Amino acid sequence: MAKTVCEDWANLLLNERVTINAGDYNERLAEILKDNNFQKQGNQLIEKAFALGTGAFVEYLDADKQVIIDYIRADMIYPLSWDNGDITECAFGTQRTISGEKAIYLQIHRFGKKENGENSDQYYIENVYVDVESGKEIKIPEDIEALVATKSVEPLFQIVTPNICNNIDLDSPLGISVYGNGIDEVKGCDLTYDSYMNEFVLGRKRIMVPISQAKRIMQDDGVSAPIFDPNDTVYYLLPEDKNGNNRLTEVDMTIRAQEHELGIQKALDLLSLKVGMGAGRYKYDSGGVKTATEVISDKSDLYQNRQKHCIVIDPAVVNMVRAVSFLDTGEAIKATVDFDDSIIEDSNAVIDKNIKLVGAGLRSKLKAIMEINKCSEKEALKELERIREDNQITGQDIDWTGGDDDEPDEEDDSTKEKEDKEDQDSDDSKSGKTSDPGDKK
Repeated sequence: MAKTVCEDWANLLLNERVTINAGDYNERLAEILKDNNFQKQGNQLIEKAFALGTGAFVEYLDADKQVIIDYIRADMIYPLSWDNGDITECAFGTQRTISGEKAIYLQIHRFGKKENGENSDQYYIENVYVDVESGKEIKIPEDIEALVATKSVEPLFQIVTPNICNNIDLDSPLGISVYGNGIDEVKGCDLTYDSYMNEFVLGRKRIMVPISQAKRIMQDDGVSAPIFDPNDTVYYLLPEDKNGNNRLTEVDMTIRAQEHELGIQKALDLLSLKVGMGAGRYKYDSGGVKTATEVISDKSDLYQNRQKHCIVIDPAVVNMVRAVSFLDTGEAIKATVDFDDSIIEDSNAVIDKNIKLVGAGLRSKLKAIMEINKCSEKEALKELERIREDNQITGQDIDWTGGDDDEPDEEDDSTKEKEDKEDQDSDDSKSGKTSDPGDKK
């Protein structure tokens, strides 16, 4: 269940419905993220971070000047300096194989040192290779520079942790596992499940056989012994009954299925509550353990804790995009992240709500498009312009909200009244009637 919990948090925070908006850089960003398998590796990094307490995105240029994103787990992250909980300098390790020998590749991100003639406001990256067996530094590959001046005032790494206090080490900038304080609850789930499975082992049907009815075989020492397979879990031998009752006895124990299922559900509720998902996240039925998928309330524990974790994930992803664009173009662009809100509010309900608000004149079409499509104002303006162009091509100027349906009716009524007035005047002139000037106002 511990892994299932981390998988669920990763799916709630960084799934395929999460969109990153980077304006005109969107197309190029999508290429880089695809080349770095971000959709898969990013989700798995969140899962590892919630299991181990910490994870990191690390960006750099390879020998071909291509932007690379590394996904580093907790045991390969070594903070060097931090301020107010934010890691400002850090070393990251990854396992590499050089000429058939295993090595640890250390990438040290630090500020420049004035004594070395470096800019103390910019970041530098030291590349170091260490032999796994001896622990000694070895020569780095020829296509890698020992020291790289990034010319960036922002770090080219982003730390990801669950947004909960590390009560194991209060002074550490690293995070704690999302189930770090729920180990007893995890063990409780295992205990109740094992007991349930053991119930079927102990509750199997057994037949007690009197020893007088068992076949016997002569042993080497001349003593006869009953033929009996010690590995047989169905038949058991019993001594002779003093009363001469030598019948076969069937023992069929009742399996306590309902009690165990209630116990498993209680253990799941306690675990779900402990990891911040609220009671009722997991349901145990005949098909096994299932995850509740219905839309959640914005007042639930799951929603509130998800929003709390997004406070950490959001800037990490945004700063990752800024680092990628800086390495790619030399400029850190602005970006936003739209998390998947389908678990909170149904997408069809969002569309219906916006149609009603626009139709009532309480919201602009621009804002409605931004909320429905989860896009920036600039992108919404382009979409609105395309809608107008489509309406012009079809020769129709239809309001998709239905808010202007009344205007054509008013014009039709006015035209009809004018035509009726002209017909009346024509009839009066033919009959010789004239209107009295005193009647005019």
